[in-house]
Amino acid sequence: MYDHIGLKVKDAAASVRFYSAALKPLGHAIDDSGTGFGPPGAPALWLYEDAKPHAGVHIAFAASDRAAVDAFHKAGVKAGGSDNGKPGLRTDYAPNYYAAFLIDPDGNNVEAVCME
Repeated sequence: MYDHIGLKVKDAAASVRFYSAALKPLGHAIDDSGTGFGPPGAPALWLYEDAKPHAGVHIAFAASDRAAVDAFHKAGVKAGGSDNGKPGLRTDYAPNYYAAFLIDPDGNNVEAVCME
């Protein structure tokens, strides 16, 4: 549905650290530019340093399985993100909606979800 997402971030180094760690279990990596993330050769999340970033964005990334959701959460917290919902079923969304939520260094809600 979308081609790419751009996030304004206050501290690019902190955000690159966070997204590199949190997205690695989902199969995403940073590209050669140092600011784009996605599957190899197809970045779709771009970080732009800005003194006044806008917080409050919600981004949900698809995970291949529950273990990837768990690894996303663990790696993201270790890399400076804050817990915003530990890995688990969210049956109020759907009976098989397994997700975890993090707050990134700029206050955005970042989710990994799988429907298994």
